[in-house]
Amino acid sequence: MTAAVAAAATVRTIAPHRPFLDVLAAGILADTGGDPLALAEGTVLLPTRRACRALREAFLRRSGGRPMLLPRLLTFGNLDEDETLFAAFQRDGSAPDLDLPPPIEPMQRLLALTRLVMAMPLPGTDEKTPPEQAARLAVELGRLLDQVQTERLSFDGLATLVPEEYAEHWQITLQFLTVLTRFWPEYLADAGRLDRVEWRNRLQQMQGEAWTQAPPKGWVIAVETARPTPAAGDLLACIARLPRGAVVLPGLDLGLDDATWEALEQSHPQHGLKLLLARFGIDRMTVTEYHPEVMPAAPVPPDRLRLVSEAMRPAATTDAWRDMAPLAPQAVAGVTRLDCPTPREEATAIALMMREALASPDKTVMLVTPDRDIGRRVAAELKRWEVEMDDSAGRPLRGTPPGVYLRLLADAVASDLAPLPLLALLKHPLSGGGESLRWFRDKVRRLERLVLRGPRPAPGIAGLKAVLVQYDGTPHEETAQRLSRWLDRLAATLRPFTDLMAAEAVAVRDIADAHMRVAEALAATDEESGPQRLWAGAAGAAAAELAVDLANHGAILPPVRPSSWPALFESLATGVQVRPDYSLHPRLAILGLIEARFMQADLVILAGLNEGTWPEDPGHDPWMSRPMRDRFGLPRPEWRTGLSAHDFAQAFCAPEVVITRAERVEGAPTVPSRWLLRLETVMRAGGLDPAEWQARGLHWLDWAQGIDRPARIEPAPRPAPRPPVAARPRRLSVTKIEKWMRDPYAIYAEHVLGLRALDPLDADPGAADYGSLVHKALETFILRHPDALPADPLEALLAIGREVFEAHMAQPGVWAFWWPRFESVARWFVAQEAARRPHLHTPFVECKGSFTFDAPGGPFTLTATADRIDLLHDGSLAILDYKTGMPPSPKEVAAGYAPQLPLEAVIAERGGFEGVPARPVSALTYWRLKGGDAGGEDRPAHKDKTPHDLAAEALAGLQALVRVFDDADTPYEARPHPDFAPAYSDYLHLARVKEWASGGGDGE
Repeated sequence: MTAAVAAAATVRTIAPHRPFLDVLAAGILADTGGDPLALAEGTVLLPTRRACRALREAFLRRSGGRPMLLPRLLTFGNLDEDETLFAAFQRDGSAPDLDLPPPIEPMQRLLALTRLVMAMPLPGTDEKTPPEQAARLAVELGRLLDQVQTERLSFDGLATLVPEEYAEHWQITLQFLTVLTRFWPEYLADAGRLDRVEWRNRLQQMQGEAWTQAPPKGWVIAVETARPTPAAGDLLACIARLPRGAVVLPGLDLGLDDATWEALEQSHPQHGLKLLLARFGIDRMTVTEYHPEVMPAAPVPPDRLRLVSEAMRPAATTDAWRDMAPLAPQAVAGVTRLDCPTPREEATAIALMMREALASPDKTVMLVTPDRDIGRRVAAELKRWEVEMDDSAGRPLRGTPPGVYLRLLADAVASDLAPLPLLALLKHPLSGGGESLRWFRDKVRRLERLVLRGPRPAPGIAGLKAVLVQYDGTPHEETAQRLSRWLDRLAATLRPFTDLMAAEAVAVRDIADAHMRVAEALAATDEESGPQRLWAGAAGAAAAELAVDLANHGAILPPVRPSSWPALFESLATGVQVRPDYSLHPRLAILGLIEARFMQADLVILAGLNEGTWPEDPGHDPWMSRPMRDRFGLPRPEWRTGLSAHDFAQAFCAPEVVITRAERVEGAPTVPSRWLLRLETVMRAGGLDPAEWQARGLHWLDWAQGIDRPARIEPAPRPAPRPPVAARPRRLSVTKIEKWMRDPYAIYAEHVLGLRALDPLDADPGAADYGSLVHKALETFILRHPDALPADPLEALLAIGREVFEAHMAQPGVWAFWWPRFESVARWFVAQEAARRPHLHTPFVECKGSFTFDAPGGPFTLTATADRIDLLHDGSLAILDYKTGMPPSPKEVAAGYAPQLPLEAVIAERGGFEGVPARPVSALTYWRLKGGDAGGEDRPAHKDKTPHDLAAEALAGLQALVRVFDDADTPYEARPHPDFAPAYSDYLHLARVKEWASGGGDGE
């Protein structure tokens, strides 16, 4: 660029403390003198569509709401912002002839790159890259391609970045990058397409050449952010030297000293502007303020600008802080900093500020944050005042209801209708099954209780129906039959999708089509069709566009394994964003950093000021190190930090600013943003106390913490229900007697209220299931060999164990953990049995018995199922109880808190067990089947007392217990003796133990 051209360039700036778009609109109106034709003949280029809409509103404010002709407002921005690229501008009243191949569509490019990656072997193997992994790599390759084309570089220099004898992994990377260096250009040439970035670059280049040859008749003003692309920079340079052209830059710091200007780093907010001015070939000091007279600056103290400028000073020149002139206290007037304990308090405090602003007529508030979680939290908090908000930065499709629904459908079908994914799908709000939502939800709940709870059924609809057969002849038979017919209809709905899962390979277009058709069919209700429900709203429209893209371009990929479709679909949908079509509130806005550029509001809230969030962690380039990027010509990832710093500096200069952060996120401590730390350092250097700007916001934190806090906090009373005697149980097992003594409330919940804990979904065998399997194996062994042990008792027991465990051996936890323990138990059991058999006359297993006695409330029946009762040669009975867990101690048995075996002795001595003669009991023993090296342990239940004495005491204790609870005034109290409370109960949450237990110990 020649000196003459450079001197002719017109570049202006608008200081950050002036409302950018209002000043721009006022300046344009001043330049055109109020002539509507002169105004309409111009063009304004802005980086984003939102900025275009905001500039229209600024013109409307300047006109007092009167209709007016506006200049042409166009965008020419950055690919990362996903903004519409301009196609052509007028040249002498006509559009230039653009001889350019069309840009490739995003989905077409992603699928084509995915196919090329799939053809590449995995490093060190001959295996091809799986499609789901290839799609993720294709996304990263696309980003690298965009970066290279944005900087107008060539891949030719890749091979020379690292010498061949060094970095073997780089040689592997180079081989992989042949996808971009050789195969991708060939694909584009065959398709007759251009990459969108390259298409944009050429378009901007052609526009610059056209305007250089024949300047437009109208005026042109371009606005750019802190770092335009090289192609956009050339176009901006062309606009700056047009006879009626100008470039307006946001927040160029004209007060920086020359040494600081020369030392700017890529992470500095002014670095991008410095590069742009260098491209223009002009000196920074030749840039002047844009129309300072048309709209005076907002009431922001000048020292505010100096404060933020000093805080952003490059590290190499921070020694200047030692000699910094004092800052006026007004530098932070209107600025509040709020450090909150957690994101919950942060979001609540922000919502309170926004809600308070609504009480002031016409006051506007703008929440700016790169943390989308904060935006969602604040929007949710505002709903308590019926203020509807949405995050205008959008959210990924995968997190919206249609996106979640489509992913759940793919997961459920690919898992062959396993309980967890199937239930998640059927309970999704978009699932309707073609019938009334009420009846559909009722059937899903019944399917959950009768089929999906407990161990996993066999695969598919047939496996679910097989579980229902077991209810024949039970009270649930009719319900099971209705569910079976309903499952047939569900199978018909899912069949187009499930049938494809049986194939070896399937075309992507076919499986995507089946996926979407089944999604529509399952979403239908008796009132609305599936497409009406599934594709409604902004999220539905985005999902529909994804479906159309897959239908149009799915044939690019080769056939894939059906089981890989869920992961592949999620990878292909990852980049799809859902943005609201319009703002839900006229005076409140929740914006991301890109959306907030050039925006203005009376109150600006900057949230999430933690290191790693704002600024965001630049991360690591998967392809090149930082020195390699330097040699190749790519900017380091820190340039994004500089752009983010520019956004922060601009927003910090608003008249009223609140800065918030959370001290802990997900339980982990956080580090304040580097800019907050620098601001505090500069404030101290300037003689200000940082505590002052923090003290201003403490009342917001108090309100946020107290908004849901009751006036008084008192421990909840211990539950102590008193049901009528007629409703109290008259029949309990010996194991429930122990629970009755330790936790009467559990008996109340189970036997009075009739509540039962649901089995877990898709349950792996746990400790209780393992105990049942061991009991069954030992019971079968005794029944098969009641009189004498077989020749090889250990092998016989292990064979029985394999029969019992067989149905569960497919589950990894069983064969890897439980089966080895059973082998150890079997060795110990056989040794014990061999020593016991000479004294044994007849063994009885799984003996059922009962004993009834009179009580004030009527007859009370005690029931029991004894694991084993042995009739010994001396004529006495020995009662054994198998324990795979820890048995109670003799002390607990003697104290009456473990009455199971003594009460079984009561029944046995009275002949209450079926088939077992009434004889005295000589032994009460626990066999602890613990596995490990020992295998088991013989632990007597009595020590200082005989079984007969223990039985007599247990019976007396039971009769006294029944008499007490036959009194209507006796409550079923929750855990009355914490030291003897059961370790686990299904009813802890119902009793709300954590709300009243002292010290929280009972709540564990």
